[in-house]
Amino acid sequence: MSQNLLQHDSPPPIVTMSKPSQLRGMKPTRQGFGEGLVVLGERYDNVVVLGGDITGSVMTSLFKERFPDRFFSIGVAEQNATTIAAGLALSGKIPFFASYGAFCALRNADQLRISVCYNEVNVKIGGGHAGISVGPDGATHQVLEEIAYLRTLPHMTLLVPCDYLETKKATIAMGEMVGPAYIRFGRAAVPFFTADDTPFEIGKAQVFREGSDVALIACGAMVWEALLAAEQLAKRGIQAKVINVSTIKPFDVQTVVDAARQCGAIVTAEEHQVHAGLGGAVAEVVAKNFPVPIEFVGVKDSFGGSGEPEELMEKFGLTWKEIYAAALVAMERRDRGLIGYRAVKDVPHYHPELLEADGQPAR
Repeated sequence: MSQNLLQHDSPPPIVTMSKPSQLRGMKPTRQGFGEGLVVLGERYDNVVVLGGDITGSVMTSLFKERFPDRFFSIGVAEQNATTIAAGLALSGKIPFFASYGAFCALRNADQLRISVCYNEVNVKIGGGHAGISVGPDGATHQVLEEIAYLRTLPHMTLLVPCDYLETKKATIAMGEMVGPAYIRFGRAAVPFFTADDTPFEIGKAQVFREGSDVALIACGAMVWEALLAAEQLAKRGIQAKVINVSTIKPFDVQTVVDAARQCGAIVTAEEHQVHAGLGGAVAEVVAKNFPVPIEFVGVKDSFGGSGEPEELMEKFGLTWKEIYAAALVAMERRDRGLIGYRAVKDVPHYHPELLEADGQPAR
């Protein structure tokens, strides 16, 4: 019997979040990765970790301190480490290798494609220093392209959690699944706002805020910015749905298509190149199932730079302000139809007067 692919077998999880102003704290997502590794090491004797001379930066040091006999330092040799991990997986181990994403995803492209994904081996990769919020390390270490590559690899699972606690949950989940997997996390402390009972499941997006005027679909640190944008939009009577896409692959088609139907306008937001990442995945499923106007917030076809994380997020247009401005344009396109031709990297500029509703400043 045929199945209607546009219907949920069960409704997507809806998470009631505290207001964005009510932070639980600031923690780097890399801390969640390191703590997740320790939990896995305590549960499973066959979990091993490979390091590449930067154990402190990606927090594999926590596993090394707790289980020194199950930690192997490979040196600055990401390609070798990945093939060694493949061999360990074929020998019954559950190997994790972590390094900066610029190296363990992109320098490693061939090894991930052939040694890991083609052979469907149970290798787990932790990609640190993701996005531009790495800060002073600069463009060479700020990976902004790996989502685009990794989501095209057959058999690969790709996770981009939104905060410290979700990163810990995602690390444990990827260790307990079978097959190639990659998790993306950052260096800088970012808002920590999910709770122990916030649902996490590989392959499922979470609705963090309900609304029917526009859908804000984000991943990683941009989920918090989307929640802030939704708060500001609400001040002018616009109710935005906020969706956390913590799994880029396998992609939750149904939740995104439902959001397109309910809202009729979408904004995607990611700390990644604006092309071919989360925005590309959303555009693919929306174009195929229920086309609506989409605006894309991300890095606009450029490399990163050196600076403090907050400065770089402002400079590259990765804040709630750009999401807010993009939401207004997406809704205008929905309501008025074609308003000119727009490239994917044409991100609307935010102006303070956009906060005014009916001539009154938003409060």
